[in-house]
Amino acid sequence: MWASKGRVHMDHFYGRTRELDTLERLLRRVEDRGRTGRPGKAVLMRGRRRVGKSRLVEEFIERSGLPSLFFTASAQSNATADVRLFVEAGAGSTLPQAKLFAGQTPHDWDAALQLLAAALPADQPSVVVLDEMPYLIANDPGFEGTLQKLYDRELSRKPVLLLCVGSDIAMMERLNDYDRPFHQRGTEMVVPPLSPADVADMLRLEPADAFDAYLISGGLPLILDDWPTNAGIFDYLTSALADPTTALIVSGERSLAAEFPADAQARLVLSAIGSGERTHTTIGRAAGLPTTSLNRALHLLTAKRVVEAATPLSTRPSKETRYYVADPHLRFWLAFLGPHLTEVERGRGDLTLARIRQSWPSWRGRAIEPVVRESLLRLPTDGLPHDTGAIGGYWTRTNDPEIDLVAADRGPVAKHITAVGSIKWLERKAFDTHDLSRLHVHRSQLPGASESTPLIAVSRAGVAVEGVQAVGPEQLLSAWR
Repeated sequence: MWASKGRVHMDHFYGRTRELDTLERLLRRVEDRGRTGRPGKAVLMRGRRRVGKSRLVEEFIERSGLPSLFFTASAQSNATADVRLFVEAGAGSTLPQAKLFAGQTPHDWDAALQLLAAALPADQPSVVVLDEMPYLIANDPGFEGTLQKLYDRELSRKPVLLLCVGSDIAMMERLNDYDRPFHQRGTEMVVPPLSPADVADMLRLEPADAFDAYLISGGLPLILDDWPTNAGIFDYLTSALADPTTALIVSGERSLAAEFPADAQARLVLSAIGSGERTHTTIGRAAGLPTTSLNRALHLLTAKRVVEAATPLSTRPSKETRYYVADPHLRFWLAFLGPHLTEVERGRGDLTLARIRQSWPSWRGRAIEPVVRESLLRLPTDGLPHDTGAIGGYWTRTNDPEIDLVAADRGPVAKHITAVGSIKWLERKAFDTHDLSRLHVHRSQLPGASESTPLIAVSRAGVAVEGVQAVGPEQLLSAWR
C-alpha cells in the first residue's frame, strides 16, 4: 500500500548531471572572458514541455550563488504586459542594481533591456533567464531583433550568462538559423526528459519495472515526484487515478492546450495517432478529415516534434510512412487518459484502471519499441556491430513482414544492414525457438540482409536459445548511464 512506501521528492534533484555540467562550463567561459571586453554568453535552451527546464535553471542558479534575474513569459499576455512584468521581475531580482528597475515604466523592450544592461554587474558574473521565450516572440514579432541589438551593444559586454528557454522546440531551433537576428549568437542546449536510468534511481525500481514507469511518466519530473519509491505501475496508477488533479492526469491536457490552443484539427489527428492509428489513410479516417486538412495537421504535428514520421529501414527506399507520438507520457495519456477524463473527474478512475490493466501487455509491447531502439544505439561499441549508425524497423503495406529491429550503417536508406532483431517484452515468456524461427524468416525477407547478418533478441523475460545476441532490461538500462 501507499502508506508503506517512501515518496520521492524533487528536492533531491535526481539526474541532470550532464546538463548542470554544461551550464557550469558555459559559466566558466563567462568568467574566463571577463577581460576580453565581451564576456557575455547566450544559451538557447529547448526541451519538451514539463521536462524540468525551469527547475534545472533554478537549481543551477542556486548552486552557483550568483546574482540573477528570472523572468517567465505567458501566452495569455501581450508585449506591453510582458515589459511591465519583466521590470517587476527585475526589481525583485538579486542583481546588485535591482533598484534601477524600481518605479520605471519603459514602453518597449528596447528600453527594458537597456535597464537590464545598466543593472548587470560588471565586476562579477550574473545569470539572466528569459523563460518561455517563444511567447515573447509571439507577443512582439520585433523582440528577436531588439534582443539581438541590445545583446550586441550592451549585454555581451557584461559578464552575464543569458539563458533563453523555450518549449516550442521547432521555434527555438529556428532562432539560430542564418536568416534570424540571433544567428550564431547563442549556444544551443537541449534538455531531454529524465532517462529510464534516472527513473530507476529515483524510484528504486528494477530495470524492467523502471522501463514500465518510464513509458507512463515519459521521464517528466512532476509525475515522478508523485510516484512513491518501490511502487509498481498499478500501485501508482491506483492512487493517481483517484485524484483528477495529479500531474499524471493534467500534464497531457496542459501540454496540448499550450501547443495547440486553437487548432482543433491537429488535436483530432493527434488523438487518432494516440489511439493506435499509424498510417495516413487510417489516421485520416479516424479523424474524419479531408486529405488537405489532414496533411496540414500532420505537417504541424511533425514540425513541432509532437509526432514523428518513420519509414522502413532497409537498403531499398520506401514511402510506407508511419506516425507515432514522440513523447512516451503523451502516448500513454492519449491512449488511456485523455479519452476518459470524465471517468476520473467523477470519481470512477477504477474504470480507467481496469481498461489499462486489460490493454497494458499489448500496448506496452508496441510502446517500448522506440525506447529499445534508442537504448540499443546508446550501447557501448561492443554492444552492436561497430558500423551501426541507425536503428529502426521494417514493414510493408501488408505488414508481411513486420520487423521490430533493423540496425544499419545509416538511415533511412542504408548501404548495408548490420543486424536484424526482435523485441519480446512479455512478463514471463522468454524468447524461444519459435521466435528464433520467425526471426530467421524475417531476416530472409529484409532487403539488404543475408544469412550472415547477425541476429538480436531483446527480451524482458530472457532468451532461451542460442545463435542470437541476447539483450535484456539490465543491458538496455545500463546504456543510459
